[in-house]
Amino acid sequence: MKTYQCDIVIVGAGPGGSMAAKFCAAGGLDTILIEKKAEIGAPLRCAEGVSKKWLTEVGIEPDPTWIRADMKGAIIKSTQGTAFQLDESKAGNEVGYVLERHLFDKALARDAAEAGAKIMMRTSATGIIRGADGKIAGVKAKCMGEEIEIRAKAVVAADGYESQVGRWAGIDTTLKLSDIDSCIQYRMCNLDVAPDFCEFIIGSAAPGGYVWIFPKGNGVANVGIGVMGSLCKKGADAKYYLDKFIAEDPRFAKAQILEIMGGFVSTCPGLDCAVDDNIVLVGDAARIIDPITGGGICHACRTGMYAGKVLTECAKKNDFSKEALMPYEKMWRDRMEDKLFRNWMAKEKLATLTDDVIDDLIKMISGSDIKEVNVYNLLKVVKEKYPQVVEGFEDLI
Repeated sequence: MKTYQCDIVIVGAGPGGSMAAKFCAAGGLDTILIEKKAEIGAPLRCAEGVSKKWLTEVGIEPDPTWIRADMKGAIIKSTQGTAFQLDESKAGNEVGYVLERHLFDKALARDAAEAGAKIMMRTSATGIIRGADGKIAGVKAKCMGEEIEIRAKAVVAADGYESQVGRWAGIDTTLKLSDIDSCIQYRMCNLDVAPDFCEFIIGSAAPGGYVWIFPKGNGVANVGIGVMGSLCKKGADAKYYLDKFIAEDPRFAKAQILEIMGGFVSTCPGLDCAVDDNIVLVGDAARIIDPITGGGICHACRTGMYAGKVLTECAKKNDFSKEALMPYEKMWRDRMEDKLFRNWMAKEKLATLTDDVIDDLIKMISGSDIKEVNVYNLLKVVKEKYPQVVEGFEDLI
């Protein structure tokens, strides 16, 4: 069996994995990044919307190559038709881009390669290697059908929602049904929608979640839905609700589906601990994802960067123990934990509200003088009239 030796092996070449590979390699570590698919970023499993504000934070320069559309703002709607429109004057960098996600992911992987990381495609992890002391010592994998071993001082699990590597390592990544959203998305053409505003519809049209319309220009848009797992009753609820929404909206009268994607998204506020001896979990694998939006690209990029920086420091002391890796935990929690927990609580409450209450909330927000619109400021306004919505997490608002 062929064996590779390296300092760090990273499983999964999504944003989290590529960012971890870039920062590990830039820190002088011998880094191998493995990807099970034949093409980085494909097939698509993402709504492709991101805000702008975090890109500079992780050192990503906006590139027209992977920006499909530059949004002017967003529209939040109730199922009863009440709408709240916000633009950059109020939303600032919360407004964002609609990506060509496969090109975005490839760009991040290219950055990792330019930093010195070795990328191995069509290479899927099949298990964990443990040393004589019982600690993780790399991964077993299959590369183009050939069984191989990649021995390393530490492993980064960046293998997304399924997170097999985390489970193999003994980290509990199980989720409650209410912390899973069942999602489906169509890429559609011939749509009559606002070309530069993302749209979000909340309420019974998408129980416990929302419908989204992310324009990509020339009458093309990603149209999708997420439905809370505990509210799924029919077995294919996401498709049922999305098809119903499309059928009832006249803007879709001539629309046609060009592509279908589906999957699941975790909506919990992160794992209790995303490190153990010789292993770090990043992004979706660590359940570090915005519970209220299901957005995870920025969280994956941040956590990948943090992992790379911490692993670089660990290498200087040749100590990859759980204790030595704990600065990673501190980094992501200091930066994101309160917001993720607040948004998780908001998600839980939102799922219990009737369409009438949601409609009233949107009307109230529309008439409020909010200088900067974000989830935090929206919840501050909601707290004044509907304190029951924020009950249990008032101290975070």
